[in-house]
Amino acid sequence: QARLAESGGGLVQAGGSLKLSCAASGRTFSNYDMAWFRQVPGKNREFVAAIGGSGNGGKVYYADSMKGRFTISRDTAKNTVYLQMNSLLPEDTAVYYCAANSGPWFPVDSFQYDHWGQGTQVTVSS
Repeated sequence: QARLAESGGGLVQAGGSLKLSCAASGRTFSNYDMAWFRQVPGKNREFVAAIGGSGNGGKVYYADSMKGRFTISRDTAKNTVYLQMNSLLPEDTAVYYCAANSGPWFPVDSFQYDHWGQGTQVTVSS
């Protein structure tokens, strides 16, 4: 059974960095578009970044507020996707979710994603 497992969350001071990992298992995700979303209590899930699968040439796309601070990457051999987060702000505090999409490239639309991880908490203190 396909499964996504996030790790790497934690508590960090504003201005600091964290690197999240999403390990996929149960199948090969190389042809899946992968993405990171985040959510805070009482708000909708928010798109963070996406990276295309082999069919989309590994192209990347970021939410405007993450450009220049966050970097998404993937290691196909390890079936793992990463999110490097730098210059973190208190408003980046959220649960971060990894997601996989086997369909067309619609990176910001959470309904396009077939598989989701359980999430990892990121807390940025001021």
